[in-house]
Amino acid sequence: MKLKKLAHLIALIGVASPAVAQQLQPNTPMARVEVTGSSIKRIAKEGALPVQVINYEQIEKQGITTTEELVRTISANGTGADNMTSGNNVFGADADRVSGGASFASLRGLGPNSTLVLLNGRRIATHGGSGKAVDLNSIPLSAIARVEILKDGASAIYGTDAVGGVVNFILRTNYQGVEASANINATEEGGGTTHRATLLAGHGDLEADRFNVMASVTVDKTDMLHSHQRKFANGFQPSRGLSPDTTGTPYANQLTGAGTALGANFTVPGDATRYLQANLLSFQNKCDSIPYMSQYQSQLWADVTPVTRTRFSCAYDYGADYVMMPPAERANAIARGSFQIAPNHRLFVEGMASHSKVTSILTPMQISTSLATGSAYPVGGAYYQDLSQYVSTFDRTKPIIYKWRATDFGNREMDNTTESARLLVGLEGTLDRWDYKLGLARAMSKTQTTLTDGYAFTTPMYQALGTGKINPWLAPGQTQTAEALALIESTKFRGDLQHGRTTLTQLDGSISGEVFNLPAGAVAAAVGFDLRREGYEYGQDADATIVWQAPGNAALKEATRDIKAVYAELIVPVFKDLEVQLAVRRDDYSVIGATTNPKIAFRYQPTNWLLFRGSANKGFLAPSFTQLYSASLDGELPNGVIDPIGCPANPGNPEYCAIARLDFKAGGNSSLRPETSKQGTLGMVIEPFKGFSASLDYWMINTQDKILNRTPQIILANQPALAENVIRNAPNASGIGTIDYVRSGWINAGGAKTRGADLGLRGDGRVSDVKWSAALDGTWTQSFKFAELAGQEYKEYVGKFYTRDLYLRWKHSATLTVSRGDWSGMLSQFFASGYKDQVPNKGIGAPPAGFDPDVSSYTRFGLSATYTGFKNTSLTFGIQNLFDRDPPFTAHNVDEVVGAGWDPRVADPRGRSFSLTLKHKFF
Repeated sequence: MKLKKLAHLIALIGVASPAVAQQLQPNTPMARVEVTGSSIKRIAKEGALPVQVINYEQIEKQGITTTEELVRTISANGTGADNMTSGNNVFGADADRVSGGASFASLRGLGPNSTLVLLNGRRIATHGGSGKAVDLNSIPLSAIARVEILKDGASAIYGTDAVGGVVNFILRTNYQGVEASANINATEEGGGTTHRATLLAGHGDLEADRFNVMASVTVDKTDMLHSHQRKFANGFQPSRGLSPDTTGTPYANQLTGAGTALGANFTVPGDATRYLQANLLSFQNKCDSIPYMSQYQSQLWADVTPVTRTRFSCAYDYGADYVMMPPAERANAIARGSFQIAPNHRLFVEGMASHSKVTSILTPMQISTSLATGSAYPVGGAYYQDLSQYVSTFDRTKPIIYKWRATDFGNREMDNTTESARLLVGLEGTLDRWDYKLGLARAMSKTQTTLTDGYAFTTPMYQALGTGKINPWLAPGQTQTAEALALIESTKFRGDLQHGRTTLTQLDGSISGEVFNLPAGAVAAAVGFDLRREGYEYGQDADATIVWQAPGNAALKEATRDIKAVYAELIVPVFKDLEVQLAVRRDDYSVIGATTNPKIAFRYQPTNWLLFRGSANKGFLAPSFTQLYSASLDGELPNGVIDPIGCPANPGNPEYCAIARLDFKAGGNSSLRPETSKQGTLGMVIEPFKGFSASLDYWMINTQDKILNRTPQIILANQPALAENVIRNAPNASGIGTIDYVRSGWINAGGAKTRGADLGLRGDGRVSDVKWSAALDGTWTQSFKFAELAGQEYKEYVGKFYTRDLYLRWKHSATLTVSRGDWSGMLSQFFASGYKDQVPNKGIGAPPAGFDPDVSSYTRFGLSATYTGFKNTSLTFGIQNLFDRDPPFTAHNVDEVVGAGWDPRVADPRGRSFSLTLKHKFF
């Protein structure tokens, strides 16, 4: 087969997937190893699918302390809300409130479900809370030897659900000795300090003693970082197009309603407009007399939240009153025993356990009182607020309803505890010329959510507010009475709320070797099987429906499914310089059905300094348990939502054009279809001279029926195509009923098409007695087009603001390392290109003069020095964010994406920090 025909075949399959540069090596003897992306053991440099490799030394010298932080430096990883900072929120209607402080990988920005995370080439249990993907915090970072990132996607070896790619964490093996290390990473401005201590011990040489046992234990702690500790976290910058879009304030805004003091609406002298909300401080121009409050900037949100609701209202900058990094404590342990039971046959037992406790701290509850719930402020109450001086129609004989950020109830706090474990027994070795491996594993992950403060039983809370003893209009310096505080305390709920658990039982095996010879060389083959049973359950420890704004999901009884898979792989030397890799995998899901997915790759090396490579494959992503079966999660949209269907037919009617309270229900969808994909890559590697290599790989991924969690706003915007998701009351004279609630959650979107290129540069050399090496891994995204629904036009999202993921044009990480004698140093850089910002007011009308439509790029440098001159001891000092670069400013609406004036999907809020690592090997 000629190269032209092979390339044509790849084009016909119409798929894409990336492969990362790996430096070409001289033809020197090397041990055979199994490389991520193939089950065939062979000389590492010969693979058709080279992988990006990050070793632990690189990780340590960059001051990286968590697996989440490591994955975020991978240029091919998405720029999405899969980190702990974004997860510690209830702002966006699309927030994952059951992730419990977890973080996830998302290669190519295709979502955590589309990235397969492995430990030593085998699966581990997904996060016990959300169940959607592996929690990166459960990976024992200090025990790994290296990380291999296969960007080729849809691996026919590991599972065709790896649409975005594979991240494989390889643990240390055959370690001997005892080593202890301690690390501290402290920020210059305070907050967000991390501490870590590790003990690693091993005994026995597998070759000499025929056994090796090793164990590693790591404990780490992260201190809280609050927005008030960083000046850039400021959500009130109206001249730049940013101001809070919420009227749930610590000094309550009064609401209109039939039978209330403000009536159905009101007017002010000299203005015939009928308004729907009022605040005494707004009339007095004193909204900013209360911390984090300001006058609502109606002109910025005129087409998002009606002016009739906001003109005389105060706003609350909850984004600046936000915990950027929640406090966290973790412990990871791993033990492995390897035994040479016979020549060329090894038995090993591997156990892993992790414990994580993350305390989510959210802003206080937002409460809207009403006559129906008995929570209105009563006439004659000690704090009854009379607005008749400003509103002539104010009726002092009627109760007041209001919207209040209940600061006196305290921040909403919850402890999210996650415990994960895996036990693996395996056998591997060689039979004649055949390599084999066999493994049996049992893995689990369980979470527990415990509410510790800031939550209240709904009915007692309403009753307490209805007494009039609690003052929702505290002036600066005022506090609640002792009686009021006791009343508040009596309504609180503290205790276990809910728990989740995932399980995985896996039996897998494979055998590989050379089967016959061709003129160009030996044909190598591998066959294998993978049998799995996956389980998930989510249970309630208390009735969440009676706790106001309780996070999480309703109970989901245990669900299980069986997956049976077989696969085969063949590497064929077509000519002396051309080999083809062929693979096929069949997966049979007990719930979803069966699928067969092929893969083809080639490697062509016409000369020792030039290599061409490419691949084409198909993928199949089954819906997760959460996506299929999770029960309904109730929520409430911000005030002033506009019904895009009902408002034009009922202009000026607030029930359609300025909805005071609109409920939504989010949850699973048992009718989901599997997501399918086609992808491919084509690239080259050159080594023009010794000590330098470069690779360039072009990739494409097309998905259909993409499974996405859609917000109520998106459901509303896509009427009438999603009319069945908008539940309406009986129609009025216009023929259109008011919206009762919006059913959001998981749907099959139309699909996505993305393409781009990965660039890898490697260099090393020596100047006198100084050694140096340099590396750069970058990803250029040419296009990411997405269709919300089947049949809709695909829209381009690269370089543009988007509420789910940011698809940046260019990202890279680079390092330069020098060493001389006992000293070594590393300079690192991370770069993310800028993008077009979200335009205020839905882009309607002219934004303020100070609004910059371009969010600037983000560059972060790091510098470290290591000294090994002390006996058995190394000392590393590092500076992260060397030039103390603040996150770039963005004016996005905090109701949709976390971050007041900044975006945690792009930048690190810690600022400049200093790390110190001490490592001592006892023997």
